[in-house]
Amino acid sequence: MAASDFRPRLLIPFLLHSALFQLVTALTRVTVSYRSIELDLSVAWYGAISSGYALLPIFMALPLGRWIDKGRDAHAIWAGAALTVVANLGLWIAADAAWLLLLFTVIGGVGHLCLMAGHQMFALRCSGPVSRESVLGHYMVALAIGQMLGPMIVGWTAGSAAVAPTQPLFLLALGAAALTFVCAFTMPAAPAPQGGKPAQASATLGELVRVPGLVIVILASVMTVTAMDLFMIYLPLLGAERGIGAAHVGFLLTTRAVASIFARLFYARMVAVFGRASLTVWSLIAGAIGFVALVLSSSLPVMYAAVVLMGFGLGLAVTLCLSNVVELAPVSARGTAMTMRLTGNRIGQFALPFLAGLLGAAAGVGAILAATAVLLAASALSVGRSLTRRGP
Repeated sequence: MAASDFRPRLLIPFLLHSALFQLVTALTRVTVSYRSIELDLSVAWYGAISSGYALLPIFMALPLGRWIDKGRDAHAIWAGAALTVVANLGLWIAADAAWLLLLFTVIGGVGHLCLMAGHQMFALRCSGPVSRESVLGHYMVALAIGQMLGPMIVGWTAGSAAVAPTQPLFLLALGAAALTFVCAFTMPAAPAPQGGKPAQASATLGELVRVPGLVIVILASVMTVTAMDLFMIYLPLLGAERGIGAAHVGFLLTTRAVASIFARLFYARMVAVFGRASLTVWSLIAGAIGFVALVLSSSLPVMYAAVVLMGFGLGLAVTLCLSNVVELAPVSARGTAMTMRLTGNRIGQFALPFLAGLLGAAAGVGAILAATAVLLAASALSVGRSLTRRGP
């Protein structure tokens, strides 16, 4: 990274905060799944609670992006960290009914939106054009580290139990959320424009939609993020169906995160060698193959191999989709474009878990994973056609 282009004083606390916030997210979401099992909720309720995570962000993401485009990325991070504390406090003290699980999941989803939207713009403040790919790669590695540590805590806490104990896990998540809130204030607000000049006008939503390839990339992002989300929230149910203990469920999630870390460590180099278009296509295909393998075999060694392939492929795909949105969007509207991506992600996270709950009630969790594989393969085909026209 060029010394004049890289801002370590911003990047180092940012990466620490990103890893910690993702640890809280992973720990909370897996624990909510186990709490649903403890309460003996139906698969339909399970899907509704999972969808609740994305309910309000569907309507809030674009206005939030416009607000962030005015230089308020750090403010979004501060607000998101506060909401994350509220959500985890509620889950710890009051999550004894389905509607309360849904309520605090919705609050957590809004906090997650604020943190993700603020983080993505703050990452660009940590770099310039030369170091952007490397900084985004490091950012995604930090997220994967958090995704690894959260399930690792679940596996360690559960031991040999079939269902992880939720109250201690919710308390741990609350403590980590409080630390996330404190650490959020190590990231300063953006400086005011020099000379008091107003910021450049952001592109309209219609103008962004007409940017060649942008909508296709956002749709691919929707599928990759939703696929990772479905894997996280339905793996405990798959484990229960197949008689797999909570410890192995936690370690499978950890293995997926480790594979994502490994992939993202070499992200910038792989983009330079293989090009964006082909790397995006093959990473999505790898994720689809991983889901197919999970459907076809209940053997633990095969399942571990499947999640390694899935983690490697989708870890790259998520990073590539974020980078492609940054590359395609006008500079003055990057916050709005990235929250368009987050809006699409939340629509997917709302609609697909809800539909998956209905599908799972009729055909089992395996049918959900098979449908996810098909959608990933379709995303690979569409994004390949779109990005190939633009070149590598």
